[in-house]
Amino acid sequence: MIGFPLLLIPLAIYNMIAFLTPGVSWTGPVYSIPVPLKSGLAWSPTAGDALIVFALLLLMFEFIKATRQGKSLVEHFLALLLAGGATAEFVMVPEAGNSTFFLLVVICFVDLFAGFAASLRRARRAVVVQPEVVAVAPAPRAEPVRVEPARMEPVRSEPANPFTRVEPPAPPELSPRTEPVVKIEPVQKVGS
Repeated sequence: MIGFPLLLIPLAIYNMIAFLTPGVSWTGPVYSIPVPLKSGLAWSPTAGDALIVFALLLLMFEFIKATRQGKSLVEHFLALLLAGGATAEFVMVPEAGNSTFFLLVVICFVDLFAGFAASLRRARRAVVVQPEVVAVAPAPRAEPVRVEPARMEPVRSEPANPFTRVEPPAPPELSPRTEPVVKIEPVQKVGS
């Protein structure tokens, strides 16, 4: 869904009031009773102040809209047209040549640049870097290390002579002892 720029609303309100009622002043107080401040001064809000506050409120909604769902290229183009049109009106139209309209133009440009920044940030987060797949050969299976049990030496009661050599006992033979085979030659008969 393509939405229109919300800042079009305060600009339309300004143009309707400025062109349909030419005698209205943007710097005159909205109501005649001033608001007393702690500093001792009396503050009288003007119609221009109220329009700027309304435009800032709509700018906040534009920011929320841009960060939630993002803006399309058409919405960026519409915001650019709105900022350019408001700038042209400020420069060329005598009814728009005051500080209230100038602040509306500045708010339009803030909306334009903030929309671009939000879209760039959103696009940067959307970039997904695929990790490169590397074929890894399976590691050879490691055999556990065999640990031989420690041999226990027999306990000797007499002190050992360091110069005496002790031969280990001979290992038992695994096969039974056999006698060597003697080859017997057949006896030949003589004279037969």
